[in-house]
Amino acid sequence: MATELQLAFLYITSNPSTLPPATLFRSLPFSISLCSRNLRASATSVATSGKKIKIGINGFGRIGRLVARVALLSDDVELVAVNDPFITTDYMEFSAMKSSIDSYALRSVAELPAPFRSMFGFRYFNSLQSECFSMCFLSDLNMVISAPTGSGKTILFELCILRLYSRFLSESGKFCLMKGVLKTVYIAPSKALVQQKLRDWNMKLASCGVTCLELTGDNEIYNTKSINEADIILTTPEKFDAVTRHGVRAGGLSFFSDIALVLIDEVHLLSDPRGAALEAVVSRIKMLSRSKQMASSPLASVRFVAVSATIPNIEDLADWLLVPSQGIKRFGEEMRPVKLMTKVYGYAPAKNDFLFEKRLQNYVFDILMQHSRGKSALIFCSTRKGAQEAAQHLSQIASSLGHANPFLKSKDQQEKLKEACVSCSDKQMQSCIVYGVGYHNGGLCLKDRNLVEGLFLKGDLQVLCTTNTLAHGINLPAHTAVIKSTQYFNKEKGLYLEYDRSMIMQMCGRAGRPPFDDIGTVIIMTRQATVHLYENLLSGCEMVESQLLSCAVEHLNAEIVQLTISDVSLAIEWLKCSYLYVRIKKNPENYGIKKGIPREHLEKYMREICVQNINDLAEHGMIWTDDDGFLVKPLEPGRLMTKYYLKFSTMKSIMEAPGSCSVEDVLHVICRSEEIAWIQLRRNEKKLLNDINFDKEGRLRFHVNGQNGKKKKRIQTREEKIFVLVNDCLTGDPSIHDLSLSQDMNSTCTNGSRIAKCMKESFIFRKSYKGALSSALLAKCLHQRLWDDSPYLLKQLPGIGMVTAKALHSAGIDSFSRLLEADPRKIELITGRKYPFGNHIKESLLSLPPNIEMQIEEKECKRRGKSNLLIKLTRLSKPIASSKHHYADLVVGSLEDNAILFHEKIRSEEFPSPYVTNILVSCPEHGRVTVKADLIFEYCGRIINS
Repeated sequence: MATELQLAFLYITSNPSTLPPATLFRSLPFSISLCSRNLRASATSVATSGKKIKIGINGFGRIGRLVARVALLSDDVELVAVNDPFITTDYMEFSAMKSSIDSYALRSVAELPAPFRSMFGFRYFNSLQSECFSMCFLSDLNMVISAPTGSGKTILFELCILRLYSRFLSESGKFCLMKGVLKTVYIAPSKALVQQKLRDWNMKLASCGVTCLELTGDNEIYNTKSINEADIILTTPEKFDAVTRHGVRAGGLSFFSDIALVLIDEVHLLSDPRGAALEAVVSRIKMLSRSKQMASSPLASVRFVAVSATIPNIEDLADWLLVPSQGIKRFGEEMRPVKLMTKVYGYAPAKNDFLFEKRLQNYVFDILMQHSRGKSALIFCSTRKGAQEAAQHLSQIASSLGHANPFLKSKDQQEKLKEACVSCSDKQMQSCIVYGVGYHNGGLCLKDRNLVEGLFLKGDLQVLCTTNTLAHGINLPAHTAVIKSTQYFNKEKGLYLEYDRSMIMQMCGRAGRPPFDDIGTVIIMTRQATVHLYENLLSGCEMVESQLLSCAVEHLNAEIVQLTISDVSLAIEWLKCSYLYVRIKKNPENYGIKKGIPREHLEKYMREICVQNINDLAEHGMIWTDDDGFLVKPLEPGRLMTKYYLKFSTMKSIMEAPGSCSVEDVLHVICRSEEIAWIQLRRNEKKLLNDINFDKEGRLRFHVNGQNGKKKKRIQTREEKIFVLVNDCLTGDPSIHDLSLSQDMNSTCTNGSRIAKCMKESFIFRKSYKGALSSALLAKCLHQRLWDDSPYLLKQLPGIGMVTAKALHSAGIDSFSRLLEADPRKIELITGRKYPFGNHIKESLLSLPPNIEMQIEEKECKRRGKSNLLIKLTRLSKPIASSKHHYADLVVGSLEDNAILFHEKIRSEEFPSPYVTNILVSCPEHGRVTVKADLIFEYCGRIINS
């Protein structure tokens, strides 16, 4: 078929026995070749070579209208003639779009105002989009849409955005955007989905001058100004929550008044443990929209539009988002543009769930050969490492087959993959993609993720192993989706659990996605005992429940800090804005309440939740309440808990820590924190942990000791395990290479650094010098994965890994100052690296903060019992212009009473040099006062004290 489609003209007939009369096309200004062919009515079955294919249709029957309809919906096909003396192509177009074979009359893109039409690369919206067109583009009603994955729900978001921007159309139809005055907030569950929408909308809306801003963990370059100027903010729930929490004091919430449209993608993920953050931010927007201060702003009439996969309780979501009955749109499997064929394979269990999933990759290649039919395939794995190992396993098999590699189809494809290897920074990825196999996960840098997505989208990469990140709306072509194990590792519970049905549905929806395929194949690999759970997968879905109750106290505190809540009545109103309030009335048993309890008792229970949480926060000094317990105000500990996104139990431990905490004491607080409570001590880890703690070589700074003060021979608790892991990591050369233990160690360091920063600010607030100093030191050590006196400090520089750092250390180059003095050629000789590696390493020193000298001296003071101390900071080297800002904590304290006398956070490149400050110190009549000043940078090995 592909050969015929390269011709200048393709003639499609519903009657293969008939060929058109030659006179029919005599007037056309091009030559044609005629052929008779039975063709299925599917736009995706047409292959293009970059130019539009011109088609003619023989006959005006049902098949003819169907073919016309498919042609009109396709970007690369043009209908130019109909074999009927009374029917024009215009009439054929009208008739095809009103065909009785579909219950929805298709809406044309031409119905949009002229400035908006270029956003869409097709002429007609599909059935689902046409059904929702009037509600999306011709009204401002809230909406919730439930439809199968891949049915075109994203276009509905774009119609709603254009509805908002239609306010900027003049009477003459000219579009003139007023920047930043009407904001759209798009909330999606994953960074990958946010970034895909960012690329799409930047391209589609560029002609309209719309500014899109990404707020995710991959984009830390933003400020209040960029948020205020943005027209569309694309974000994840956690990041949006964090950004709005942090910015409340600096006016970071001012943009809320400009929010006119909130788009919620994959809203059914409210059931996920992460769903509490989404519920909290939407409830916050609802609360603020009701406030008197917002009465004249766009937020007062904010519009909510949410889409989800097929779910049974869409009415509950509608109730939560204030959606009227006409705004509820539910579509079934008949709307799925590509039919799915599902096959479930059951396998015998292994010794544990981790080994079971690892063993499944031995079967993946045979499954692809049986089902993918030489087309693209996605392999869903439960972990990042699992995705990488599956890709490496498949590429090894492919490489062993030589020229028979089924994932390479042509020399042109091979050349493109070789070129991609040069652009890829991940070495493991390079060894895979050259054989037509890749992997995709959140651990890859943004550049490599985009590279892999592009290769897969173009068909150059045939197999992509990935985590469930790609299940959330990333539109990549895949004929086959393989779910390698239906279990994932739950960090909070420390064990493997079955995926939610909604997550499995999302993965299934990646198969056969339009416009890339006409049929999709889903392969589910699971245990023999669970095969029955997935054999009738597409027939139903789980109820969407709230996850807010378990973390209500943290989110309630956040609202108090942001001044959204100032008394108990507003706290109750906030809870009534939540999805929890909707579901607790429908399914009280799920939230620990007896079924059949009267409604007034439920209301009382909700009030008790608010009052109890407020009392707990007040009791531990997080908030202030009046004598009646009605009015509430935030206090500094509550602000810190919100700022650093900490659990209430962790913040209580921080508040209870003594002000004289040592570094070891701070580390013990971190090991007991709830943020890493999911880490478990496994039986097979104990011997290795015991050996590390015994520490024959004296590598560790701290050890787990018994009651006698000596090293414990046996590690017995998860806290002790975490303590050993961190100490081993901070040596700079950890002896742990086990994947599971490495994940535990990295998670501890990431969360621990955040907790230690909070402890530092808490001790500064309490004026406790030793605790603040210990916390600040540990925070940067955990961030850099090094002790401050580690022999491998140079690992902090880009381009220097463990091997290079050890080589430099052996040659006596173990500090920044010695590296600065070293000759570039000597560096290359020591490390065995080629020119210009030494130059690059020397240049990387420019990324460090400038050298600063600190002087402290006592000046004469006329006030009795006081001493005047002068502290002087002088910048010794010229700061280098850089986008990165270097901050340092200047902490001055007295050792005798452990009191902080002065603290300031300075930017090392910008403070006025010399910087001088005076401090008055109270001096006793008898005895002495020892004052110490410390300047603590974020890099290990850079601390100045006097």
